[in-house]
Amino acid sequence: MAAAAGTSRGAVGLLKRGWHEIPEVMASTGLALIGLGLGCVGLSIYYSKDGNNRRYKNSYIVYRPDDPRVKSIKE
Repeated sequence: MAAAAGTSRGAVGLLKRGWHEIPEVMASTGLALIGLGLGCVGLSIYYSKDGNNRRYKNSYIVYRPDDPRVKSIKE
């Protein structure tokens, strides 16, 4: 298969060709990468603020005094 005149090779050429041939897949891939990045940022913020330690719960949990989670609960 001969390459058309004026087309570039490499990663940029592959992205340009993909955008012209399958724009739906390329756009959804871009949106998926953005969503994955936002999900990772949200997860890191969730863990940095100790998101699993909710103040009000529907059920009680009994912790042993030597459990490492007791330090974060007392704060």
